[in-house]
Amino acid sequence: MAGAGLLLWCGIMLLPSAAFAQDGSVILEADVDGRPVGVGNLVLDPSQTAKVSVTVRNNTNTLQRVKTVRISGTALALTFFAYDTTVPFDVPAKSSETRSFPLEPTDLGSQAIGLLPVTVEVIDVQRESIASVETTGDVRGSLWSVYGAFGLGVLVLTALSWAGALIALARRRLPANRWQRAMRFLPAGIGTGLIAVISLSVLRLVAPSPTAEIPFIIGAAAAAFVLGYVTPHPGEKPPSSMDADTVRIQR
Repeated sequence: MAGAGLLLWCGIMLLPSAAFAQDGSVILEADVDGRPVGVGNLVLDPSQTAKVSVTVRNNTNTLQRVKTVRISGTALALTFFAYDTTVPFDVPAKSSETRSFPLEPTDLGSQAIGLLPVTVEVIDVQRESIASVETTGDVRGSLWSVYGAFGLGVLVLTALSWAGALIALARRRLPANRWQRAMRFLPAGIGTGLIAVISLSVLRLVAPSPTAEIPFIIGAAAAAFVLGYVTPHPGEKPPSSMDADTVRIQR
């Protein structure tokens, strides 16, 4: 039951969260190794040092004080890596400033792998985000990274959920109520959807995002729910050969 609860929690966490309201008067432009962030996939290789350049355009009437540049990767409502680089500089009103710095993601290989949503943002001295830009990151990490291990854990829990539900079905130990039988299969369906999302990400086919995650999760959960709903009542017994012979004799 603990595994089923974890799968349900993962599914709930995928519900769309409130979008970050970025101040439109402060614009952030960034590039990594000369490639603009937001144009194509951002390749992050743990074995290579990347040169990051950020330009903050302050169209407000107030001074903007930047303290940190953060590069983070998230999936399934979880942050799997984040790099904070202290680059303090001020951006006067109605002007822009550019700063560059090296990024050495040496431990990135043990944190994530595949396509992940990546955010580059500048943070002020109060630890609040001033502006940000989002893109899809292609992380050249290891399958045994935190993200890969998370996917393997979901795979194991999903297999256990399916095994438990199917064994209970075979032994006629499912609840008599149809809705309860459907709920017994629901965690396995959610886990199946999560596996699909993570697999597509690791295989570098589709990056996790609400538009990609929700159809897989809801579709797999609905299919498992319906499967549990239409399972036979545990009290119903299929006609045996002796029953069939009795019917023939009576005729």
